[in-house]
Amino acid sequence: MRILPLLAVLATAALPALASDATVFDSIDGGTLDLESWHGGPVLVVNTASRCGFAPQFDGLQTLYERYRDRGLVVLAVPSNDFKQELGSEAEVKDYCELNFDLDMPMTTITHVTGDGAHPFYRELAEAKGFAPSWNFNKVLIGPEGEFVAGWGSTTLPLSDPIVSEIEPLLN
Repeated sequence: MRILPLLAVLATAALPALASDATVFDSIDGGTLDLESWHGGPVLVVNTASRCGFAPQFDGLQTLYERYRDRGLVVLAVPSNDFKQELGSEAEVKDYCELNFDLDMPMTTITHVTGDGAHPFYRELAEAKGFAPSWNFNKVLIGPEGEFVAGWGSTTLPLSDPIVSEIEPLLN
């Protein structure tokens, strides 16, 4: 399968006001995670899969989160089995990520990110910006005011210049 990186040439522009169901995800720790609660800082949303060859990127995502969280960055991991590479349950995903990568970033439950069953966030992003994950570990940077800033495919590493150079100007 050919993996096409999401080009950052998508224009930076505010997303239409997201419906409330598009900002709320179920948390792997119980309860919910609401993108609105992180208003004012950048959020990097990444669809993940534990059994994917790109799973070592969890280390980079955690490092990025640790480096910039005190300045407002949130990294949100969105486990998905849409590409048939996620473990069978939230408990397995949580244990795997904690044991292998010492993750403490926010993480959703296993969530659809593509197709008709995609979470409303991903559906609205696809409609407004033409972005839909083409594989695991696609990254979307949402700015402090809820605007789409940039997106990257699986092969762009979390600590790479294209990502860091977009995040740093948005930090507190």
